[in-house]
Amino acid sequence: MDAFLNEAETLVVRQGQRMTKIRRKVLRLLLESTEPAKAYDLLANLDGEGSAKPPTIYRALDFLQETGLAHKIESLNAYVACGHASHRHSAVFLICDKCHGAEELHAEATSQALKAETDAAGFKMSRAVVEVRGICRDCAA
Repeated sequence: MDAFLNEAETLVVRQGQRMTKIRRKVLRLLLESTEPAKAYDLLANLDGEGSAKPPTIYRALDFLQETGLAHKIESLNAYVACGHASHRHSAVFLICDKCHGAEELHAEATSQALKAETDAAGFKMSRAVVEVRGICRDCAA
């Protein structure tokens, strides 16, 4: 995990940004979470940051999304760390209806098809999140 956090910090610096202590802690919490994390759960788990308030968490989450280090799962109003932060992509998630786990797919063909369709429609896409609901392999067993 430390290697990922160091790589994330390098990515942020290359983008001309800073990885503050709170941003790093929020990213660590997302990486440690076994399911998508809600902002208030992250706030409750911020050890040693007693002065942290909801806007602090939301600013950190916004930053992590803008830099490609996290995604928001819209239907759950929750967040996950991005496993492919080194390149921009549309997020494609498999979300389990039983355990509420979320797995990010590296679905480049889906992202490219979505981009082609929005371009053809004359629509300037700012971001896309595809959420596929169902039952994961572990819960189906």
